[in-house]
Amino acid sequence: MIRSAVFSLLLVCLTTIVYSVYYVVRRLLVRPRPPFPTELTYETPTKKDLPLPSLDDAPELDLTIVVPAFNERERLRLMLDEALEHLQSDKTTVKGWEILLVDDGSTDGTADVALCWGRERGLLDGRLRVCRLGENRGKGGAVTHGMQRGRGRYIGFADADGATRFSDIDVLVTGLRAIEVDGHGLAGGSRAHMVKTEAVVQRSLLRNALMYGFHTFISILGVRHIKDTQCGFKLLTRKSSRLIFPQMHIERWAFDVEIWLLAHWLNVPSIELPVNWHEVGGSKINLVNDSINMAKDLLLMRTGYTLGLWQIKGALVAF
Repeated sequence: MIRSAVFSLLLVCLTTIVYSVYYVVRRLLVRPRPPFPTELTYETPTKKDLPLPSLDDAPELDLTIVVPAFNERERLRLMLDEALEHLQSDKTTVKGWEILLVDDGSTDGTADVALCWGRERGLLDGRLRVCRLGENRGKGGAVTHGMQRGRGRYIGFADADGATRFSDIDVLVTGLRAIEVDGHGLAGGSRAHMVKTEAVVQRSLLRNALMYGFHTFISILGVRHIKDTQCGFKLLTRKSSRLIFPQMHIERWAFDVEIWLLAHWLNVPSIELPVNWHEVGGSKINLVNDSINMAKDLLLMRTGYTLGLWQIKGALVAF
C-alpha cells in the first residue's frame, strides 16, 4: 500500500515536471503570430478598409493614444469622453492627436460602439481610428499591435476603463520630453504613491497579497528600478516604440514588465511619474488565475532572455 502511494506520488510529480518543461519549451520557441491581413486595416466613423501606417513612416502628428479594448461597450464611452474633452481643450500641450482603438476580438460590439461615439462627436477626420483583431490576443497583444501602427511622434496607451485620469497624459508628455535622448524615451504612469491611500488599503486582503507577491517576483526578475510596472498608462517616442514593440513576446497581463525590461536592456531613457488613478468596476481580471498566468509569463521572460532563446536587437547594456 505504501509503495503504491509513493509510486503514485512520484508519477504525479514526474508528470508535472514533464508538462512544465514542455509548456516552457513550447512557449519559448513560439513567436506571437503575424497579423492577419484584415488587422492591418482600420475604420473611421465614415470609411472602412483603410491601410494602417507603420513606424517606418514619418510621424504626422504629435500624439497617438492606443486604447486596447475587449468587450468594453459598457465602460468605453466614459473613457473616450474624458480623453476627448482634454485633447480638445486649451490645457493640453499636445497640438495634433489621434485615438487608435484596437478591438481585441470583442463579442459585444465594442468597435461599433466606438465608431458610433465618433460619429456623435463629429470625429470624421481620422482622429478616431478603429482596428479590429480577428481573434483575442490578450491586452499585451492588442497594445503591441497598436503601438506599431500609430502616426504620432509620441505613441502611448491607456486602459479603456478610464481608471487613470486622462489629463495626466500631459504629465507623461512633459516628463518624456525632459528625458528624451536622440529621439528615444519612455515615460510610465505610476500608482506607487497611492500604496497607503484608502483606494488601495480597502482592497481585499487577497488582492493586496497578490500585488506584493508580484512586486517581489519582478524584483527577482530584475526590474528593481520601477515601483509600478503594471499601470496601463505609458508613453514612448516613435523611435523607442519601433525599437521595443517588434521584439515583444508576452501578449497578456505581464507584457508591461517586458516593456520595462527591454527599455532597460536597450538603454532607453525611462522615467516613472505619479498619476491619478481610481478603481473602476467591471474588471475582467481573475485574481488567482491571472496571477498564476503572470507568474508563468515572468518565468518565461527570465528563461527566454537568460538562455538567449529570445534575441534582442539593439545596443544592450549589461544584463
